[in-house]
Amino acid sequence: MSVLEPDIIAAQFRAAIRTELVTRNLSIKLVGFLASNDLASEAYARYTQTGCEDVGIHFELVKTDSNTIWSQLMAANDDPNVHGIFIYYPICGDARDTKLRNAVNFTKDVEGLTAYWLQKLYANVRFDDVAQIRKAILPCTPLAIIKILAQTSAYSHTVLPYAGKKITIFNRSEVVGKPLAYMLSHDGGTIYSFDIDGGIIIDGAHHTTHSIDRATALKQSDIVITGVPAPDFPKIQAKELKDHAICLNFSYLQNFTPQAKIQAQCYIPRVGPLTVAMCLRNALRLYNNYHQDQ
Repeated sequence: MSVLEPDIIAAQFRAAIRTELVTRNLSIKLVGFLASNDLASEAYARYTQTGCEDVGIHFELVKTDSNTIWSQLMAANDDPNVHGIFIYYPICGDARDTKLRNAVNFTKDVEGLTAYWLQKLYANVRFDDVAQIRKAILPCTPLAIIKILAQTSAYSHTVLPYAGKKITIFNRSEVVGKPLAYMLSHDGGTIYSFDIDGGIIIDGAHHTTHSIDRATALKQSDIVITGVPAPDFPKIQAKELKDHAICLNFSYLQNFTPQAKIQAQCYIPRVGPLTVAMCLRNALRLYNNYHQDQ
C-alpha cells in the first residue's frame, strides 16, 4: 500500500495561483457566509480563510443567520467589488438551502453548485462561451478528487482517461457524489453510484435501468470512493475489494477498515486541502472570466 496525501498537490495549485495574482497585480475578493454552529462548516471557513491569505485573495467571513443571509447574499451578488461567494452549509438544513444555493450569481459561484453550472456539468459542456475561452466552473470537492486521482496509476493520459475503469462511489449527494459520478463518467468510467437507497449504474453520463449490489460493485471496481458521514455505515473490508484497487475517503469519518487500507494499491485518506485549493482556483477563474474588465 502507498498513501497519497493531498497536501503537496494542493501546494502546487496554490503556488500557481499566488504567482498569477502577484504577476498580474490582481485584487480579488471572496465573501463567505456562515450561518450555523456546525463544527465542520466552521472548520471549512477557517481553512478557506487560511488558503486565501496564503495566495493573496482577500477573504471576508460574514457570520449571519437563516433570516438575514438572503438580503446579505443579494447585496454581495450586486457588489462589483465582490468577485466570489461561498456559503458554508447547512444554513436551514432543508430545501431552502437548495434555493439559497441557486440564488448565488453564477459569475460569483466559487462552489460551482448553482443549477447554471451543474446543468453544464451533467451535459458535459466544458465552456461557457462559443469561442471556448471561458472554462466552466466545477464543484470544488469533486474537482479535488479528480485532480488527486490523476496522480494515480488508474489515470491514463488520453481523451478518456478512465475508459474501461469501473468506479464505485458511496455518496450520491447533489454537492459531491452525483457531480463526481458524472465527471468520471464523462471521462470514460463506468460508475457504480450508491446512496441509502442502493446502487445504480451510470455509464456514458446516463442513468441505466439497472441496479447493482455492493458486493458485485466492489469486486469489479478499480477505484473505490467513499464519503459517508454515518457512523453506522458498514466499513469496506479488504475481502470486498478487487486486487490493486485504489481507495479514496473524503468523509470526515473513515469508511475503510485498517486492513482494507493496507490491501489497497493506493489509499487516499482525505482531500480537504485540495478542495480549498480548488475553491481558490475557481475564484481566480471567475475573476478572469467575468470580472477583470470591471
